Amino acid sequence: MASTLSSEVGLTPSAAARVAAIAERQGKPAILRLSVEGGGCSGFQYRFGLAEAAEGDDSVTETDGVRLVVDSMSLDLVRGAQVDFVESLGGAAFKVENPNAASGCGCGTSFSI
Repeated sequence: MASTLSSEVGLTPSAAARVAAIAERQGKPAILRLSVEGGGCSGFQYRFGLAEAAEGDDSVTETDGVRLVVDSMSLDLVRGAQVDFVESLGGAAFKVENPNAASGCGCGTSFSI
């Protein structure tokens, strides 16, 4: 059974709006999965993808009708983080503000603890 997060991890309104737009174009539910995998230039890397539904061990939070799901293993590495969507001259991307990360790479897709 998926559990509900309070403030363990969050989705900004900007990120929620972007997920909703992508999900609508692809005809999928507005559910963003954040997971952490080993690798990347700093030790761990973030992975994003649309999900069909929350899994049994997922934690779930909701912003503006969009759900963010995180598996239990990844949650330990991103607890307290905020997922944002930023647009700049360099492009547009989801960005994780992770208080657990001791350092990160220049592109923002990997981190170390």
